[in-house]
Amino acid sequence: MKQTVFTILASGALATVAFDAYGQAISPLLGMAKLAPVGLAQSTLKEVFGAAPSGAAHLLHVITGMVFYVLGYLLIARPVQRAVLPALPWVVTAAVYGVVLWAFALYVMAHLVAGLPAFLGFSGITWVALYGHVIYALVAAWVLEARGLSFELPKARSTVTIG
Repeated sequence: MKQTVFTILASGALATVAFDAYGQAISPLLGMAKLAPVGLAQSTLKEVFGAAPSGAAHLLHVITGMVFYVLGYLLIARPVQRAVLPALPWVVTAAVYGVVLWAFALYVMAHLVAGLPAFLGFSGITWVALYGHVIYALVAAWVLEARGLSFELPKARSTVTIG
């Protein structure tokens, strides 16, 4: 159990660092937009709770990256892919999962929850966020796959009727 928790946290930590390094440092160095995931978390907290205590948005960003998004890949994306398309490489699953995370962050959270324009108006930050979420998912999945951590969906029971 300790190994599982360590692997999940390590996967999320490395992926979050990769996401933040790309979105807040590498992307601007390349002349592209700079991501503000903490700003989005701040807007979300204010919209949902009416206020956002100091540090809460940073904590939400870190917890989401270190735990929740990793669990989404481990418990949903990869097991569903294995059940439906078992020969598909994990790297493809991870890239698709990154696109799903991007849509969730920029449509569900930014638009539906925080009230910002859908996909932030398809501005420069939209595309940096897409690349960042795919990078995040690839790094997180790579750690999980390298450590051999997986979750299988329960097999459907077959019933036999005698009649």
